[in-house]
Amino acid sequence: MSHTENIKIVAFVGLTGSGKSSAVDYVTEKGYPKVYFGGVVLDAMTEAGLDHTKENEQAFREELRVREGKDFVANRIIKQIHDLISAGQHRIVADGIYTWTEYKTLKREFPGELNVVAVVAPKHLRHHRLSIRPIRPLTETEANERDWAEIENLEKGGPIAIADHFIINDGNLDAFNAQINHVLEDVHF
Repeated sequence: MSHTENIKIVAFVGLTGSGKSSAVDYVTEKGYPKVYFGGVVLDAMTEAGLDHTKENEQAFREELRVREGKDFVANRIIKQIHDLISAGQHRIVADGIYTWTEYKTLKREFPGELNVVAVVAPKHLRHHRLSIRPIRPLTETEANERDWAEIENLEKGGPIAIADHFIINDGNLDAFNAQINHVLEDVHF
């Protein structure tokens, strides 16, 4: 069901190391509120008394989707978005639609408002970024395992493949931010 034409939700998707989080940070620094798909899982992990480790997060996320349905995260995010809309927010950033089910659930709930933006980068560049990141750096083997898990277990490829807009993040930060600005203008964000 469509809400109003002036509500815009920009959802950034991408494999680990693509620059998705940097894109989200760039837009939220402009003052826009965000909903964070990964935060739903982290909050649930905290409630369950689990440490926030890479292994715990991946296993717990997959367990939650089995136990509570593949749209578990999307349903919580939809509530957060409706709460923001009720509070008068008309421009909302969504960080990380992970699965095909989440994509379909959100598209059904916000058919005219949701704009999916895929941030993509060559595999070798993504893996290099992952190897040098300060928090939870990954080896090449770990990066490959993460890619496969995201594609096979989380169906992360679907939302990336069917995105409304694509940003190629293989250059410098100014070029990356310029592409983000172009997408925001294009969707009247």
